[in-house]
Amino acid sequence: MRVAFAQMNTTVGAIAANTDHIIARIAEARQAGAQLVLFPELAISGYPPMDLLDQPHFIDLNLQALQRIREATTGITAIVGFIDRNNSNQGKRLFNAAAVLQNQELRSVHYKTLLPTYDVFDEERYFESAPMVSVIELFGKRVGITICEDLWNDSDFWTHRLYQDDPVEQLAKQGMEMLINISASPFHVGKPALRMQMVQSLARKHGVPALYVNQVGGNDSLVFDGHSFCANAEGEITWLGAGFQEQFAILDLPLAPLVEPAALAPDMAMIEDALVLGVRDYLHKSGFRSVVLGLSGGIDSAITAAIAAKALGPDQVLGVAMPSQYSSEGSVTDAVALAKNLGIQYQEIPIKPMFDAFCQSLAPAFAGRAEDVTEENLQARIRGNLLMALSNKFGHLLLTTGNKSEMAVGYCTLYGDMCGGLAVISDLPKTWVYALAEYMNRHAEVIPRNTIDKPPSAELRPDQKDQDTLPPYEVLDAILMAYIEEQKSAAEIAALGYELETVQWVIRRINLNEYKRRQAPPGLKVTRKAFGPGRRYPIARGYDS
Repeated sequence: MRVAFAQMNTTVGAIAANTDHIIARIAEARQAGAQLVLFPELAISGYPPMDLLDQPHFIDLNLQALQRIREATTGITAIVGFIDRNNSNQGKRLFNAAAVLQNQELRSVHYKTLLPTYDVFDEERYFESAPMVSVIELFGKRVGITICEDLWNDSDFWTHRLYQDDPVEQLAKQGMEMLINISASPFHVGKPALRMQMVQSLARKHGVPALYVNQVGGNDSLVFDGHSFCANAEGEITWLGAGFQEQFAILDLPLAPLVEPAALAPDMAMIEDALVLGVRDYLHKSGFRSVVLGLSGGIDSAITAAIAAKALGPDQVLGVAMPSQYSSEGSVTDAVALAKNLGIQYQEIPIKPMFDAFCQSLAPAFAGRAEDVTEENLQARIRGNLLMALSNKFGHLLLTTGNKSEMAVGYCTLYGDMCGGLAVISDLPKTWVYALAEYMNRHAEVIPRNTIDKPPSAELRPDQKDQDTLPPYEVLDAILMAYIEEQKSAAEIAALGYELETVQWVIRRINLNEYKRRQAPPGLKVTRKAFGPGRRYPIARGYDS
């Protein structure tokens, strides 16, 4: 059986372009002699379409596109993700659906059963769960067709299940001989390996081969990594698709198990690939071509610039140094060295004259009061204004450079360094930023050595260091991981060996600064729990623990 895997990069809402892409891949599969071609979840609309699903015309266009695709299936079978209407008089008005199109006919439609509502997912807002599941006979086999989350509820794999139903189990009871899953499963560190292990377990348990096709590409804050694959009935991986790039693979099944175990890239390689893909797609799908960002000589702006240069090409990246009277000589020389290493455009705009003018104008209002964080924030906001001006004048997208550790505890300035359209590394803890810098330098210096080695500083007052205000980043990041991702209490975190006073200070800062994060630009998700739509906490509240 010759099967084509169309690991597509869809654009949400670009129904005509997505459909053209699907039809082109069907033609390519037919020309290669494939009998079956698989496309990802909601391939016609792109995933996640969010409240576009509330617009009836959007649903109409998607259904019209399905008919175009059906007409293109002469001599071949395609399984395509689309949005179907619920024509009953109860429940949500839509289904997340997979169409089996064969020789210009709609053979069957299969609906998603398990609708996730955790983390970044909100599918019960829009979709009705499948009223039933059933196998379909294709090429002499009883095939079970599932959609993404439908795989994620096996009682033998999970110690705690989120749902009562297990659609894979139900299909197995109907004599399923092959399992197919079409997915739009977003990336975080560890997720590709988890998916493979889960599907391998299902294949072994039910004694059936499994075919898994996943979306690839960046859509807003989510990055989809691809990594489509096949497993045989013994749970052995027989093919592993590419990560973080489109791929169209023609496979003759069954395949022999891979000689070496299926090898995924190291975490830092996948983080770099995810961020590069996320930046590239966010820009291009939003209609931008180029970016601007501030270069402080520090590691965060250096990593952000390096990612942008790799995503867009160095000629589409403008780095701007904005030294003040508090800037060290190294902050400028390191920024220049980075720009030279990357080959990006570089500009320098000193802010001292503007800062002096602000201070002079505010002197009567501030009479009798010592300088404090107000003057520090003024410098950050001057820089934000300059960068926004360059963004407006030249049409660059402004990238912010703050990391997750800073965002967590509010070590950032609203309308200053938080200005921008995309927060590239806002889900990278500071310790990960350093690890990524070392990874980027594995073959040659990309990030200047001095940028990595020097103590981090905002340079907003004389001799300022981050550790004057924050715990050591190794301690801070460990506490953040325990509190944000593992949901541990202050007492539980302290029991791990951290000072209770420090733990309480970090938690208090996280909670106090929710209002800042609500006003931050979207950031690219690479951890299990990112700030943004996947972490919803009230701003005004009376609970700290």
